[in-house]
Amino acid sequence: MPEKRRKGRVTAEISVEDEIVHLRGLDLKGLRARWQSVLQRPAPDHLPRHLLFAIIAHRIQADRFGDLDHETRQLLDRTDAKESGAAMSARLVNFDQKRTELTPGTVLVREWDRQSQRVMVLSDGFAWNGQTYDSLSKVAFAITGTKWNGPRFFGLRDKEDRSATEARS
Repeated sequence: MPEKRRKGRVTAEISVEDEIVHLRGLDLKGLRARWQSVLQRPAPDHLPRHLLFAIIAHRIQADRFGDLDHETRQLLDRTDAKESGAAMSARLVNFDQKRTELTPGTVLVREWDRQSQRVMVLSDGFAWNGQTYDSLSKVAFAITGTKWNGPRFFGLRDKEDRSATEARS
């Protein structure tokens, strides 16, 4: 197990999956204590166990893998709960299309075979595991050993987006 140095102490880094499994076994009192250690403040008294669990699990994952960026948070904050599903879908598609260009320095993270895979976007390709590749599909193949659509493998596109794009062509 990898070790991490925190505040002068050496601690073993536990996988996110193991931390969440541990959370599932905690009672309400245990979740409140874990909330305090993760979020550095007391848990709200009114939150039921399932919400405490969900919020703590989200925070653990966001701390380890990265949280939502500022632009995404703004979009979600502006979202009206009364907005129709179609209107929301259109807004999200428009937002997603603005974000499809990958700028150099962006790091894509994908968990595969219980290991986190990190790919850096370069001006002329993608860096993974000390090698440079000219496409995300080639990186996905190197990781999995099978052919993948690279953007889909890294969560940049889903099946519906692809069929909609093909229908317009």
